[in-house]
Amino acid sequence: MINNSVLAIILGGGQGSRLYPLTEKRSKPAVPIAGKYRLVDIPISNCINSDIKRMYVLTQFNSASLNRHIKNTYHFSFFSRAFVDVLAAEQTIHSDEWFQGTADAVRQSMHHFLSNEFEYALILSGDQLYQMDYREMLKEHIKSKAKISIATIPVNAKEATSFGILKADDKNVITSFIEKPASDLLPDWESGVSDFMRDSGRKYLASMGIYIFNKDLLIELMNNPDTMDFGKEIIPQSIGKHKTISYQYEGYWTDIGNIDSFFDANLGLTDDIPSFNLYDKKKRIYTRARMLPTTKVSGTAQEKAVIAEGCIIHAAKIERSVIGIRSRIGKESTVINTYMMGSDYYETLKDMDERRIDVLMGIGERCFIKNAILDKNCRIGDDVRINGGSHLEDKETDMYSIKDGIVVIKKEATIPKGYVI
Repeated sequence: MINNSVLAIILGGGQGSRLYPLTEKRSKPAVPIAGKYRLVDIPISNCINSDIKRMYVLTQFNSASLNRHIKNTYHFSFFSRAFVDVLAAEQTIHSDEWFQGTADAVRQSMHHFLSNEFEYALILSGDQLYQMDYREMLKEHIKSKAKISIATIPVNAKEATSFGILKADDKNVITSFIEKPASDLLPDWESGVSDFMRDSGRKYLASMGIYIFNKDLLIELMNNPDTMDFGKEIIPQSIGKHKTISYQYEGYWTDIGNIDSFFDANLGLTDDIPSFNLYDKKKRIYTRARMLPTTKVSGTAQEKAVIAEGCIIHAAKIERSVIGIRSRIGKESTVINTYMMGSDYYETLKDMDERRIDVLMGIGERCFIKNAILDKNCRIGDDVRINGGSHLEDKETDMYSIKDGIVVIKKEATIPKGYVI
């Protein structure tokens, strides 16, 4: 099969400063999503569902938890060539620097890639939410005899100013590229899209940061040490020089690059028919198999709630919220528009007694939590009130951050009893 000739390279991203404080103690691909998954599970699952099972994940910041997650999750047959390996930035005789950009990350790791047989390199981002069959993109790449293929998604005029916009001809060959164009330039950047996309005003092709390169061209391009980034340098410089085609994708896709988009993407899973479908048997999202008990709920009114395994919930109300694994919520508490990531372990009755724990893991009793993200292993004391929203100014403390009105309680932080945000 053609998929045996593909090597997937998943770019873990840089320091992830726009997702801070979620990336304070972990790399961006290791950030928990949907209550039980990690961001890196998305591109890995897409690859597995596309029968592409040789993957490298490139990262350099706080990669310990990412390594642990991948090691504990993705096990293939001893008789298979399949693997998921994490490559962190390393000093070699050729380079003693950290990755300076997406292209530089691939360049510094090329000696690992070239130890495998492959014809095509599939380059993916580690911080996007979508479900795609890469086989269809690969078929179009081979059929068109392209050297580079770029996955594109039609966007409207308002969105176009935030993306790299590509212009393609009637054969899907990309003829030009512009980074975050001003709105007055957009009339010249329309491309051919489906009637449905055009009728909804989505006439501009945005790069999704998903690329296929022929192996020989990738080697050639990586020999130039002056190019550091695919989106800003490699792609614009290759258009018109190497045949580059657009592969249009019209499904759900979102770039989880900041706290606002991360928050919206997670709460969107509570919709009656969510745009990102976790229930599609053909497009499963894989993650670590945990032997957790069922969730126990007592006396709680629930409206659009997504609740993972192993939770103990006595809340009065949960509304439009995602509750992660091993979460505990006390009596008479209300949780609205909140993503609670859950906990890595349970506190036993013995632990509570011997350690004289004042604030237990999870949310205490009589709390009100709204418009918030609670990172892993948080302790929210009784009678705490967190009311996020546009009325709050951005703020940074040891316990929490406020960004765009969203209150983010930091990993393992303790909010004292009666505290108000």
